[in-house]
Amino acid sequence: MIKFLISAFLALAASDWTMFRGSPSLWGVADVTLSGPLKLKWSYQAKDPFDSTAAISDGLVYAATMEGLLVAVDLSTGKSRWEYKTGQIEASSPCVHGGIVYIGDLDGVLHAVDAATGKAKWTFKAEAEIKSSPNWMGGRIYFGSYDQNLYCLSASSGALIWKFATAGPVHCTPSIDNGKVYISGCDEQLRAVDAATGKQLFALSLGAYTGASAAIRDNRAYVGTFGNEVLGFDLEKKAAIWTYRNPTREFPFYSSAAVAGDRIVLGGRDKIVHCLNRTNGKEIWSFATRARVDSSPVIAGNSIFVGSNDGQLYELDLASGKKIWEFTAGAALTASPALVAGALVIGSQDGVLYCFVPTK
Repeated sequence: MIKFLISAFLALAASDWTMFRGSPSLWGVADVTLSGPLKLKWSYQAKDPFDSTAAISDGLVYAATMEGLLVAVDLSTGKSRWEYKTGQIEASSPCVHGGIVYIGDLDGVLHAVDAATGKAKWTFKAEAEIKSSPNWMGGRIYFGSYDQNLYCLSASSGALIWKFATAGPVHCTPSIDNGKVYISGCDEQLRAVDAATGKQLFALSLGAYTGASAAIRDNRAYVGTFGNEVLGFDLEKKAAIWTYRNPTREFPFYSSAAVAGDRIVLGGRDKIVHCLNRTNGKEIWSFATRARVDSSPVIAGNSIFVGSNDGQLYELDLASGKKIWEFTAGAALTASPALVAGALVIGSQDGVLYCFVPTK
């Protein structure tokens, strides 16, 4: 009976991509594989660009346009189920938890929307725009704002539980791991905050401000900065353990890293997808696109899926970095892929939401 329940839980987890990077620790790893070259199953045309990453839960795709329309689309058919109006949305991705969709807008409002009906549950007003994607732990929702605060709200009511003041806008999505919330900020600090109390536990220097979100795995943190570096931290020792900087190109890293096995993968504004060794930060391989890569890669089995501002969706081999497949969207892909068993969804800057399925 216990084995059955564990198997059922794992099957459910693999069938959903409920938030930016797929999990509270922001690994950017899908516990599924998509066999064979992908083919387009459907496309959904919105009036405005998709800048943020879609969420997928219980057979519905939740995606937000930059002009402020949160849509629910049937994963099987691509047909709209409902629409919900927000303020303008930039970067904030939907987060689905407990039957509610959470998303922030540039008016500084965090919206909680019924996932089945599209009806508002509650709203919470911060003091400046929200570009951070919400994250969750237990019955709480965590997100950052340009008012320089990290917020913790009741997931059911939207009541403020605590807020933590930083020294700069909080653009990133908070990472949650082992009872701690991590934020990589515009104040050039990687901060660890107690998820229960909102008290800072420690802060580590990033050396530059960052728009990327930190991936937390095995008590290590990985994040790129606008100082043209990628940093690896040992969170137990509270120290940086390596720094990567391209020896010939000086470009920022806005893309958030995907972390699996012995490597991390992220995009750069140098038009390159970088794969680094997790232990020492040495480059394993790189793959050049034709424009900057703000899209955050997703690792699925032996494949990496990532968009580029060159309008291409790429599938790369995790071991070698060689291109396996590509799709021409025709407009920049700044959003990141969302993967579930049997499907990949990504939105483009010309307002098209694409759903791909494997050919095998």
